[in-house]
Amino acid sequence: MYSYTEACRFFGDMFPEDLARRYGTPLYVYNEAILRERMREMKSILKDDSFTVNYSIKTNSNLSILKIALDEGLSADAMSPGEIHVLLEAGFPSEKIFYVANNVSEDEMRYAIDRNVMISLDSVSQIERFGKINPGGRCAIRLNPGIGAGHHAKVVTAGKKTKFAVADIDIDTAIETANRFALRIVGVNQHIGSHFMDSKKFLEALSNFLSLAEQFEKLEFVDFGGGFGIPYKKLSGEERFDIEEFSGKLTVMVREWKKKYGRNVVFKSEPGRYIAAESGIILGRVQTIKHNYSDKYIGTDVGMNVLIRPSMYNSWHDIEVYRNNTPILDGDVEEVTVVGNICETGDILAARRLLPQIEEGDLICVLDTGAYGYSMASSYNNRLRPAEVMIGMDGKERLIRRRETLSDLMTLFP
Repeated sequence: MYSYTEACRFFGDMFPEDLARRYGTPLYVYNEAILRERMREMKSILKDDSFTVNYSIKTNSNLSILKIALDEGLSADAMSPGEIHVLLEAGFPSEKIFYVANNVSEDEMRYAIDRNVMISLDSVSQIERFGKINPGGRCAIRLNPGIGAGHHAKVVTAGKKTKFAVADIDIDTAIETANRFALRIVGVNQHIGSHFMDSKKFLEALSNFLSLAEQFEKLEFVDFGGGFGIPYKKLSGEERFDIEEFSGKLTVMVREWKKKYGRNVVFKSEPGRYIAAESGIILGRVQTIKHNYSDKYIGTDVGMNVLIRPSMYNSWHDIEVYRNNTPILDGDVEEVTVVGNICETGDILAARRLLPQIEEGDLICVLDTGAYGYSMASSYNNRLRPAEVMIGMDGKERLIRRRETLSDLMTLFP
């Protein structure tokens, strides 16, 4: 066995027990060096001077992380007026924000229009709505390449069983609707799903997508989405997404298409989880150890309100166990089920997992929670959302979001 957090010096000059005592548990901890490294990797996947990478705020909306993305030269995509607002507050100029709207109201569209934020429209109905309130406006259209991929059915966002995008059979109607309102379609975008480790389906979808894009005559940009996965089972040797091989194939495909299309179109990507996931972990405290008939349960304070992915998607997150600031790597392992403190039977962090023998008071370290961790957290059961801490490039920690208080639970009541 080995410790990922020790191998990459995740905690820098700090000790996990000191962080847990200072800020309480559960606690989100991020590593700035890993975050910046992943951003730079994504910027290199397409060898093209006009290529831009969008940071997906839905993965993690902490202001400090957004400012790092901006510092690294990334643009951003948003899914709501709230995300647009936070991106603007973080310093992103409106021209670097792409609003990938889905089933939104006129008010939401106006919010983006008034701030000069480019909008992606993903149905004929939405194109018509946009045209009525902003005739002659510029927009993008989300296309369905007919192929989807992802780690769970709930995150597959293309193909024949999805609510997203304009299907190939509706493109003519979409263009006709846009022309009725003199809309200028300046971009097309796709997203086939989230967390795939094999690029074959993505490249197949991209080929279809680029063929569909040829039906639009004056494109300024093409956003080919993302969804590249990360090795959630890294402690057992899962290999990384092969960026180098993918980059080579992607670059050839894009260069050939640009030559055929005849315009210097900007290409964009929305890598999603790849950027943020591995930069974050959760520290939690073991509160209870119990047997219920044949099963042994490890009761922690990392409930489904803190990390919902295992309950919602049956997602795997590797778990390390720390005792006295040292990861437990030796000794016997046993099959246990790690659970949280929420009043739900489904509040399971790891079911029947082989882990070192755990004691009450130990710290668990839940890996790869930087994406869709805090951003999907809630105050269910009126549990308080945890603090967030960043381990900076200097190896020191800084608080980037305080822990909620009981008073925070009352702030929205009149």
